[in-house]
Amino acid sequence: MNVDTIAARFLEVRKRTMALADPLSDEDCCVQSMPDASPVKWHMAHTTWFFETFVLERFEPGFKPFHPAFRVLFNSYYNGVGDKHPRPQRGMLTRPALREVVAYRHAVDERISTLLSEQTLTAELLGLVETGVQHEQQHQELMLTDVKHMLSLNPLWPAYSAAGYRPSPPAAPLKWVEQEAALVGIGHADDGFCFDNETPRHRQFVEPYAIATRLVNNREYHQFVEEGGYADSSLWLSEGWDWVQANRLSHPLYWHKDGAGWKEFTLYGLCALDPHRPATHLSFFEADAYARWAGARLPSEAEWEHAASSAASFGMHGLHPQPSQREQSNGLSELFGACWQWTLSSYAPYPGYNPAAGAIGEYNGKFMSNQYVLRGSSCATPPGHSRVTYRNFFPSSARWQFAGIRLAKSL
Repeated sequence: MNVDTIAARFLEVRKRTMALADPLSDEDCCVQSMPDASPVKWHMAHTTWFFETFVLERFEPGFKPFHPAFRVLFNSYYNGVGDKHPRPQRGMLTRPALREVVAYRHAVDERISTLLSEQTLTAELLGLVETGVQHEQQHQELMLTDVKHMLSLNPLWPAYSAAGYRPSPPAAPLKWVEQEAALVGIGHADDGFCFDNETPRHRQFVEPYAIATRLVNNREYHQFVEEGGYADSSLWLSEGWDWVQANRLSHPLYWHKDGAGWKEFTLYGLCALDPHRPATHLSFFEADAYARWAGARLPSEAEWEHAASSAASFGMHGLHPQPSQREQSNGLSELFGACWQWTLSSYAPYPGYNPAAGAIGEYNGKFMSNQYVLRGSSCATPPGHSRVTYRNFFPSSARWQFAGIRLAKSL
């Protein structure tokens, strides 16, 4: 990718972050609804901090920080950079004000643009800018999921978007695509961007399996709820059952039931539960229990990538998952742009994996413990950010992301 393309992408992605914040009030941007989420203001500042810390500090002649305190306030988890403000207390940062964070963004944008136009450009510099752009796209998705969680706690059921929520067309029947046993290549192989956890490409053997043509939808998951799936301990992993009992769970995160029936809180506000849309905001525990109830299982990440290897990836379509009316050439649909899909694979390094040197190497590798891999992308994933080899990961109980279920079976 040449410098003009990277410079244009940098500004495009930076503008999109601000556009995502446009529907929000200053108060909306400052709230942290739970320790796993972050205020929109913090996302805006942290993505700027990334460019200032990893690009400007290293490559800008005569570098001076925009504000010395920002190095600690907006560091997320990079121990190699220095101290961090405690994650659960990000919502306490009423200062700097939102307008100061916006000024910070504008200043760094100008300095990065100047750097890209004047500096003798190296592959390392361009690679760090591209990584920063991809990192910001991840935070754009987090902004939407964090805002959704924050708004869901408001008894007024406020909508992020007034664009409207329309009923979906019927979902296609769920079918199965059978795959033969094979020694398959897994991981990133071409010259395009990837994160280090997608490498190195390597071989894995997969036994014969079948994978569902689409995601589990609300009608199907509703049947699991109504037939007592959350009350049947035989369906749940031991830790999952303890989690269900401790939190008194009986349905997905954003489902609500009143005299008129089931409703679902969305970024469009509180809406009637659409039976045809993919079921989403499900934890690994819920996905695994549903799969067992359905007489199936979750796919491994090698099976998912093998099945999806000939598919094209698509970007955002709307602010809530909707059923796809288009199948890929491999017979699968909803691989991208609806929900991230849980796999039964623990998040671990590929054979021969080596994280990048220095603090930037903390980006992925140090999280390879006690998490599960999700594949694909969601409706909130920015256009151009998804790919077949992308490895997302979350703890087993995480529910606030757009995560759904694609079933698999052993043959």
